[in-house]
Amino acid sequence: MAIDREESPAYNNNNDGELEEGQSRLYEAYNDLHGLAQEFETPFDAPAVLLVGHQTDGKSALVEALMGFQFNHVGGGTKTRRPITLHMKYNPECESPHCRLLSDSDPSLAQEKSLHQIQAYIEAENMRLENEPCQFSAREIIIRVEYKYCPNLTIIDTPGLIAAAPGRKNRALQAQARAVDSLVRAKMQHKEFIILCLEDCNDWSNATTRRVVMQIDPELSRTVVVSTKLDTKIPQFARASDVEVFLSPPASVLDGFMLGDSPFFTSVPSGRVGSGHESVYRSNDEFKQAISLREMEDVASLEEKLGRSLSEQERSRIGVSSLRLFLEELLQKRYMGSVPLIIPLLEKEYRSTTRKLNEINQELSTLDEVKLKEKGRTFHDMFLTKLSLLLKGTVVAPPDKFGETLQDERVNGGALIGTDGLQFPHKLIPNAGMRLYGGAQYHRAMAEFRFVVGGIKCPPITREEIVNACGVEDIHDGTNYSRTACVIAVAKARDTFEPFLHQLGSRLLHILKRLLPISVYLLQKDGEFLSGHEVFLRRVAFAFNNFAESTERSCREKCMEDLISTTRYVTWSLHNKNRAGLRQFLDSFGGTEQSVISGNSVPAGLPQDSSVPPLPNDKQDSKPRPADVKLSHLSSGIDSSTGIQTTETRLADLLDSTLWNRRLAPSSERIVYALVQQIFHGIREYFLASAELKFNCFLLMPVVDKLPALLREDLESAFEDDLDTVFDITNLRHSLGQRKREAEIELKRIQKLKEKFRLIHEQLNLQLVLSSS
Repeated sequence: MAIDREESPAYNNNNDGELEEGQSRLYEAYNDLHGLAQEFETPFDAPAVLLVGHQTDGKSALVEALMGFQFNHVGGGTKTRRPITLHMKYNPECESPHCRLLSDSDPSLAQEKSLHQIQAYIEAENMRLENEPCQFSAREIIIRVEYKYCPNLTIIDTPGLIAAAPGRKNRALQAQARAVDSLVRAKMQHKEFIILCLEDCNDWSNATTRRVVMQIDPELSRTVVVSTKLDTKIPQFARASDVEVFLSPPASVLDGFMLGDSPFFTSVPSGRVGSGHESVYRSNDEFKQAISLREMEDVASLEEKLGRSLSEQERSRIGVSSLRLFLEELLQKRYMGSVPLIIPLLEKEYRSTTRKLNEINQELSTLDEVKLKEKGRTFHDMFLTKLSLLLKGTVVAPPDKFGETLQDERVNGGALIGTDGLQFPHKLIPNAGMRLYGGAQYHRAMAEFRFVVGGIKCPPITREEIVNACGVEDIHDGTNYSRTACVIAVAKARDTFEPFLHQLGSRLLHILKRLLPISVYLLQKDGEFLSGHEVFLRRVAFAFNNFAESTERSCREKCMEDLISTTRYVTWSLHNKNRAGLRQFLDSFGGTEQSVISGNSVPAGLPQDSSVPPLPNDKQDSKPRPADVKLSHLSSGIDSSTGIQTTETRLADLLDSTLWNRRLAPSSERIVYALVQQIFHGIREYFLASAELKFNCFLLMPVVDKLPALLREDLESAFEDDLDTVFDITNLRHSLGQRKREAEIELKRIQKLKEKFRLIHEQLNLQLVLSSS
C-alpha cells in the first residue's frame, strides 16, 4: 500500500507546531544558502538531491511524481538543456502549486510564475541553447515550489546522459554526449549532493548510469539507486527467482555500499494533466491518485509473481512515495548535521566579503589625480623589476603554466628552417624538452641558431652556374675564375643566410613578448597588480609590445646591413684563414688529373697542378711549394732547350684553358668550387658571430637600458594629457560602484543567513538538551 503524506510519520507533526515551524525555517535557510552559492560562487554547498540518468530513464517523470504535479516536458530526446533546481516545500494550505522563478540576472529576485509560464520559460531556454554552439549550460534554472503534495526536498534535475552511436555520421550527437557527460560529472563533484542514480533495466549487470556515477562516487556511499518503469519490467519476469534477484540483487552484482542498502523501484503512470482531449488527467489531484494506485498495482503484481506477500523491508522500497519519504528524511538529517559546519563557513565568507568591500572602498578613495599618477609610476617600477627578474632567471612563475618546450616555441614563434626546408632535430638542442621562459628561453634560442647556422654547408654548384658567372669583362672576353667564385659565393650566401635573420628575429620577439603576461602574473601574485585599470594596463602592454617590435626590426636591419656588406664585396683577408686546407684540397687531385686542353700537348708526366693559376692574395713563400718540387724533379733529365720549349708550351696551354677557352675543365671546376666554399664559409662565420652579437646588443640590452626610460616617457606624456583617457576614471568609478553594491548585497544576505543558522543551531541544541533530560 502506498504511503501518503498525511499517513507518513514525517508529516504527522500537526500537534507540534513549534517543530514544524523550525523545520520550515531550516529548509528556507538551506534554500537561501543554495541560491547564494549559485549566485556568488561561494565555496559551500547546501545538501541537495542530484538526479542523474540517461535520456529515456524517466527522470523528468519521476521529478513530477515526487512533486505531485506536472510542469516539465516529458518524452524522448533532449528535453533538459540546463539543470533545473527545485526547492520544494510542503505547505498544506497550498491547494495548487505556488511557484517562483529566480531571475538569471539577479537570483535574489524571485518572480511568481504559473506552471504554464514556467514550462514556456524552460522550452524557450531549451530552444535557445539548441541553436548555440555549446548546446548545454551548467547554470541552473532555480524554481521554488510550495504545494500540499510537495516534500521538503531540493532536487536538481540534470540533462539526460546520451549514449551516442559510433560512426562519423553521429559526430554531432557524440559531441552532445561529451558536453552532457562533462556537465553532469561537474555537478556530481559536489560532496554535499546526494546522487539519485536512475537505471532503466531488469538486469543489474547492465550498469549504464552507475558506470558514470561510480567514476565520481566509487563506493556509491552518497548514491541512491532507483530502478524506474517497474510496471513495464514485472511482466518480463518468467520465474519468481528472477523477481527475487531483481528486488534483492546480490553484492557480487551490485557493488558498493549505496544509501538505503538496496535499490528503490518506481513507476509513474503515463498521461498528461490538462483540459484537452489528449489529456488523461483533469487535475493534479487525479495525477496524484493515479501514482498511488500505480504503487498498489505494482505491489500486487510483485506479490503475484513471487507467490508470497512482500516483507515490510521490501515494501519500503516500492513506489514513489517510499522514495520521497526516504529522501526527505535523509536530507533532513543532512541539513541538521551540516548546521554546525555551515556557520563557520558563513563566518569565513562574511570576513572575505567584508575585506573585499573594504578594498573596493579603498580603490574608490584613490580615484584622484595625484594618487592615480603615483599608482601608475609605482606599477611602472614594479613591472620593470619583474621583467629584469625574468631575464636574469627566476622560478617564481610555474613552468607548467608559462614555460615552453623547444617544440612549443617553434610552433608559436616560428622554426629555423634552411633552404632545404628541414628543421634541425630538436632533441639535439640542449634543454629542448624543458619548459623555459625569460632569459633561459632566450639563451636556448640563440644556441639553436648557432647549431643550425654553424652546421650549414655550401649549397651545391652546377657547371651551368659557373659558366653563367664567367660572363664578359668590360675590356676583354677572357675568363676570371676568382671573380666567378666571388659571384657564386656571395649569391649563395645571401640566399642562404637572409631567411635566418627573419626567423631568428621572429623567434626572439616571441620570447620577449611572452615576458609581459608572465610579469603580470608575478605582479598579481605579489599583490602589486592594478586590478580594474584595464585601460592603463592596455596602454602599458601596447607600449611594451611596440617597443619590442620596433627594437627587433631595428636590430634585424643592422644585421641585414652586415650581411649585405659581406655579400657585396669580397675581402680576401676574411677568407684566407683556412688557406692550408685549400692547398691540401687542390694537391689531392693535382697529381692525378691532366688539364683538358686542345691537342692534349702537356707531357704525360707533368702534374696538372702545375697548370693551376695561383690563388688570390696568396703570398710568395720562400719555401718551394709541392708543385714546384714535383716540377723540378720531373724536368731534371731534360736539357735546357727542351725545358724552355716545354715552359712556353705550358704557358700557352694555361692561357688557352683559363682565359680564352670557355670549355670548363674538371680542374677549373674544382678550383672554382674550392674558392666558393672558402668564401661561403668565411661569410658564414662572420654572419654567425655578427648576428649573435647584434641581437644581444641591440635587442636584449635595450630591454634593460632603454625600455625603462621609454615607458616612463610614455607614461608622463599620457599624464600631461587627459588623465581620464589613461585610467578611464568614469567607467572605473561606475564599475567600482557596481562591485560595491554587489558586495553590500552579498554581505547583507550572508549576515541574514548567519542569523538564521545561528537561531536554528540554538533550537537544535535546546531540543537535544530537552530530549536528554
